[in-house]
Amino acid sequence: MDCCSTSSSLLTLSQALDKLLSQVEPVGKTEQINLTQAADRITAQAITSPLNVPPFDNSAMDGYAVRRHEVTESSILPVAGKAFAGQPFHGEWPAASCIRIMTGAPIPAGTDAVIMQEQAEVQDNGVRFTTMPKAGQNIRLAGEDIRQGAEVLPAGSKLGVAQLPLLASLGVDQVTVYRRLKVALFSTGDELQTIGQPLQEGQIYDTNRFAVRLMLEKLDCEVIDLGIIRDDEAAIREAFAKANAQADVVITSGGVSVGEADYTKQILDEMGKISFWKLAIKPGKPFAFGQLSDSLFCGLPGNPVSAALTFYQLVQPLLMKLSGYSQWQKPRQIKVKTTSVLKKTPGRMDFQRGILSSNAQGELEVKTTGHQGSHVFSSFSQGNCFIVLEQDRGSVAAGEWVTVEPFNPLLES
Repeated sequence: MDCCSTSSSLLTLSQALDKLLSQVEPVGKTEQINLTQAADRITAQAITSPLNVPPFDNSAMDGYAVRRHEVTESSILPVAGKAFAGQPFHGEWPAASCIRIMTGAPIPAGTDAVIMQEQAEVQDNGVRFTTMPKAGQNIRLAGEDIRQGAEVLPAGSKLGVAQLPLLASLGVDQVTVYRRLKVALFSTGDELQTIGQPLQEGQIYDTNRFAVRLMLEKLDCEVIDLGIIRDDEAAIREAFAKANAQADVVITSGGVSVGEADYTKQILDEMGKISFWKLAIKPGKPFAFGQLSDSLFCGLPGNPVSAALTFYQLVQPLLMKLSGYSQWQKPRQIKVKTTSVLKKTPGRMDFQRGILSSNAQGELEVKTTGHQGSHVFSSFSQGNCFIVLEQDRGSVAAGEWVTVEPFNPLLES
């Protein structure tokens, strides 16, 4: 199972992602929930409209409903009545007259145009119009926006601010969604201390688990947090068994290198199957992916930047596919010039944290956040993008073109 560490034997990010996603299918279980509880959930079936939108012909303007053949340049039409939104005109409509109408009001029978009030001159005996109307002018037809029975959202859509009010406007009060993913999470290492507790000699705070939990919650996962597991073979084995029994995905932080106290590889060999272990990326080389008996496994590196990067690039799309989200797209990439010198050694694709901005000429450019060590998590709070340097590329001079990948909402401030 152990791979050699030469760059030619390491999986590229693209290879790893393809291999990972090929082993993932959406969870099958669904549930029906109220629309008010459906934020960030994924639709398990297509949603069709139960009605026409708009449900009736209505006015697009404040103005006057007319019959076009009665409108001439010299005619003055008396106002026969009024139509408001929620208060239609139901009276008789005499010939050679018009009806005052407001935006959203139902169109009176016989109307073939609405003339906006800015094109009308109100006089003592009626209204004279300064323009000749066209057929259908300023009339919204029933079903013009959405036809009854038309598909509004396909299966696999994420329900957010743009989607939920739309469904509410159609009178949809319940939706069928995939159940939320259950993700078990724990960190390994004697050097780790829980946030808020005093550090002992040689200890550091367990920021990785905290960061990963925040990202999981942002992805609307149900998190099973098993805490910090010490470097003890029996304790780690027990944590894996507990996580595997409860979760769809098990995520660990640390313990995937080749140190003397790293039991994770040995235990996973016994309890499951590892698909790959090392990647040709920097930071994040020691990322592991595999399967346990009842769950998928992702082993994140112990360094904070490496853990966040591999979660972002690999675990995020895995969870999206597993959750049933069908509209996931690889992060957008653009070409810009760097204003910084970027140090790099050929051999692995490098994801350096950068600051993308516009210069005085309105052109996009990027600069480094500074030191790119895999422990410098402040580079995420300072930056807004990855500068993606190709595997075979060396150091980059200021003024050269580079590939930039702006952060998606998972890492955006």
